[in-house]
Amino acid sequence: MSDASIVTIAGVSKTYASGFHALKRIDLEIRRGEIFALLGPNGAGKTTLISIICGIVNATEGTVVADGHDIVRDFRAARAKIGLVPQELSTDAFETVWATVSFSRGLFGKRPNPAHLEKVLRALTLWDKRDSKIMTLSGGMKRRVLIAKALSHEPTILFLDEPTAGVDVELRHEMWNMVRELRENGVTIILTTHYIEEAQEMADRIGVITKGELVVVEDKDVLMRRLGKRQLTVTLQRALDKVPDELGDLALELSSDNTALTYTFDVQREHTGIAPFLKRLGDLGLELKDLHSKESSLEDIFVSLVKGAP
Repeated sequence: MSDASIVTIAGVSKTYASGFHALKRIDLEIRRGEIFALLGPNGAGKTTLISIICGIVNATEGTVVADGHDIVRDFRAARAKIGLVPQELSTDAFETVWATVSFSRGLFGKRPNPAHLEKVLRALTLWDKRDSKIMTLSGGMKRRVLIAKALSHEPTILFLDEPTAGVDVELRHEMWNMVRELRENGVTIILTTHYIEEAQEMADRIGVITKGELVVVEDKDVLMRRLGKRQLTVTLQRALDKVPDELGDLALELSSDNTALTYTFDVQREHTGIAPFLKRLGDLGLELKDLHSKESSLEDIFVSLVKGAP
């Protein structure tokens, strides 16, 4: 494992007794201090991979090292480095917030540290609720308790499995801010998400998993540039019968009402060709009514990657 990596996954496969291949030879390095988003449709293998790293599920093949500890040979030390926030809101309903978080810390053999727990609860705006029974809290507050439990033993790696599933937009943005703060405090964060905007907003790198295979791992900005397309739509003063022959060498599409031309270009190219394109329209006497540009979102990229997977 290199100094820059905090989790090294090498040749990890998972085949269930039924013969189902949940994961097929996953190789992945998670960098220390990054926010890594694992994207994929339902059943792609996201939760299986997280469960293997956290020692909940055994891999059929391969090894995982978490912050210097092999997760099988050195299970307790590896698990002590990891915090996991599961999808389900399963918390001890009759316990208080403070008791739950304190117990969670003790499970990892950590000495009591009220100052650390207070800091975590304050960061999650749970301090005022520390004596409340969990059953009395809202869904959003319960989710925060799960995060507090995961942070109680001071892990260096935090897994968030669909952290904002079923929470409102305001809480989602609050959680994004909180995740960034955790990263600033030295915690490496791996999140699985269905919300493309979540990955686009927060992640440093993105991995796309489908049918148990990692189809791409890339810095978010590089991924956007590599697979992103930009389109310029030109609305004309007069309708056309067809794309003019003189423009046949360009990637142009005529709208269904024949009043607009859409030009698709590569954002990576140094010369996008927009200026010459507009000049050629002018030379042909085509008068413009409006211009509109659109850049492909991560969602477009994600859909194309999943569709393109074997």
